[in-house]
Amino acid sequence: MKIAIIGGGAAGLTAALGASKGPREDIHIDIYEQNSDVGKKILASGNGRCNISNSELGPHKYHGKDPHFVTYALKRFGYSEFERFVHRLGFFLHKTVDGRVYPLSNEARCVQEALRRAVILRGANILTNRRIVELKRVQNSFFVKSEAGVERYDRVLVATGSPAAPQLGGTIEGMRLAQSMGHNIVEPYPTLVGLHLAGRVHERMSGVKIPSRLTLYVDGRAAKRCEGDLLFTRYGISGFATLDISTEASWYLSQKKGVVVGVSLLPDYDRQAVLAMLQRVVKSAPDLTLKELMQGVLPHKVVTELLKFTKSDPSVLARSVDAKSLRRLASTVVDWRFSVVQTHGFKHAETAGGGVLTAEVDARSMESKIVPGLFFAGEVLDIVGERGGYNLHWAWASGHLAGEGLVR
Repeated sequence: MKIAIIGGGAAGLTAALGASKGPREDIHIDIYEQNSDVGKKILASGNGRCNISNSELGPHKYHGKDPHFVTYALKRFGYSEFERFVHRLGFFLHKTVDGRVYPLSNEARCVQEALRRAVILRGANILTNRRIVELKRVQNSFFVKSEAGVERYDRVLVATGSPAAPQLGGTIEGMRLAQSMGHNIVEPYPTLVGLHLAGRVHERMSGVKIPSRLTLYVDGRAAKRCEGDLLFTRYGISGFATLDISTEASWYLSQKKGVVVGVSLLPDYDRQAVLAMLQRVVKSAPDLTLKELMQGVLPHKVVTELLKFTKSDPSVLARSVDAKSLRRLASTVVDWRFSVVQTHGFKHAETAGGGVLTAEVDARSMESKIVPGLFFAGEVLDIVGERGGYNLHWAWASGHLAGEGLVR
């Protein structure tokens, strides 16, 4: 049996290991990788530490037209199975209190090297700098055309990832190949990415990093809420809180919906608590200007723009600030709304949503329901995880099922 695995990332390498339990003369596996080495995106995960998985897995951590497509894969290859898998590869894991999982070495390179070493020991061939330009099926055979020529295979796995981070090898080519074989594609969109805001207020607050609570509003209705660091940038907002709402924001933008982010600059306080705090400061320091008063609460760049936005006089003394102005300030502090116009794009995205429509793929084997012998795994499918190791675990889990399916 000749097997072609198109894509040498986490999903493709895991599938190669699943399909080759050891050097076997009856199975020949070629791994096609367009980069000069396999696992390039693994090296960038977790800022080089490799947020390799998460112990709190479940369909609720994934997005797509059918997030429950991941259920069987996560059941078959959950965190315990993954832990045993990496032990066999020769490294160990460290789990943080919030469930994020990293290699004990805190180096992504050890993960990449362990995978590369394992697939070579199992007898798979790694063919680097091999971009696939065409995939065809004739009777029961597949013909894979790369820039080096055409090869015939019995079965093919497409695990090319998504167009996110093209500088690391992110590509839409796998989706194009799937489409050429008759599959439908959900238009890809950037996820875990910064958001561009309308206007220039954010630009004048660029560089300010502050704990916040963000609320995503879609056509005026609250769609998601999360807390974390917020970073104002020249183009809009970034930071962990932004990344955590970006998947939904990007999806709704692609659907031409009205997307707004409400920012709470003091996430531990509600409106009444902020108003009470401001009233106390006014009484205790009546000779401060309104700007000086607010700088005791928020960063000075934020204060300058906040006072402009609420049409408040920064030089007025605290004793002269009327109750209506304080209420307006308090309301804006806990829900300052900004219109989102677009994302920061695929180049700056950690992952991407969209891909091969999962309704056309068998969730128990990752085999195409349209083309027998054709398989998919990882981010090329219309499944994307939240921040925290969920995307890499989807690559491991779907790759494991695809590897079993390829030789079944």
